[in-house]
Amino acid sequence: MDKLFSLEGRIALITGGSRGIGRMIAAGFLAQGAKVYISSRKAQVCDQAARDLAALGHCVSLPADVSTVAGAQALATAFAAHEQQLDILVNNAGAAWGAPFDDFPESGWDKVVDLNLKAPFFLTQALAAHLRLAGKQRVAKVINIASIDGVSVNPLETYSYAASKAGLVHLTRRMALRLIQDNIAVTAIAPGAFASEMNREARDRSAEVAAQIPAGRIGVDQDMAGAAIYLASRAGDYVVGETLVVDGGVTLKR
Repeated sequence: MDKLFSLEGRIALITGGSRGIGRMIAAGFLAQGAKVYISSRKAQVCDQAARDLAALGHCVSLPADVSTVAGAQALATAFAAHEQQLDILVNNAGAAWGAPFDDFPESGWDKVVDLNLKAPFFLTQALAAHLRLAGKQRVAKVINIASIDGVSVNPLETYSYAASKAGLVHLTRRMALRLIQDNIAVTAIAPGAFASEMNREARDRSAEVAAQIPAGRIGVDQDMAGAAIYLASRAGDYVVGETLVVDGGVTLKR
């Protein structure tokens, strides 16, 4: 039982791992003994984040743009140059777009849906052989980072974001049914308000945002790391296809 949440000896890859929720998860995994690879589109930012996180453990930067299938395959190839197997894949890279219904552009649809919904599927597909190899030893994990906006309706006009995250919740279930046959457990996390570049309201107006949350505060690094560690570790081996909502109770009052 003392090793229930340990990630010792496990190899993880986190997209969007240079900042925000991805970085919170990377730090948590490193603290639990995992070897972590982080990826993001901006190479210099990704490299610097990996150097900073290396204070906690073994962290390697693999810059990539996973919004295209070619980009996802390139990341898988870069990863394969370092490792044969992959114990934990966190599909976290994401984007958002807001605009009034009558003005919402196709570019705001395609950018968000490609990164938030298409990328998790095709990156997992590109890394399937590495996940299956890990699954021969213990349950391998794929964790998709969804959003509470894919679980309940946000009043903001973020149409493509809401659709992509709701789609990701259901895609998680569909992928889970197939991949558990290969001893790969697919799950998702639906975060609420965490301070990040994507959620500037929580970052810049935390007190006002916290006043709307039943728990009375926004999420902090340990909240996100704890949820991801649970799903990634032995503790979460029997969780298949579920989406863990981490939001301080927000979806209960919407």
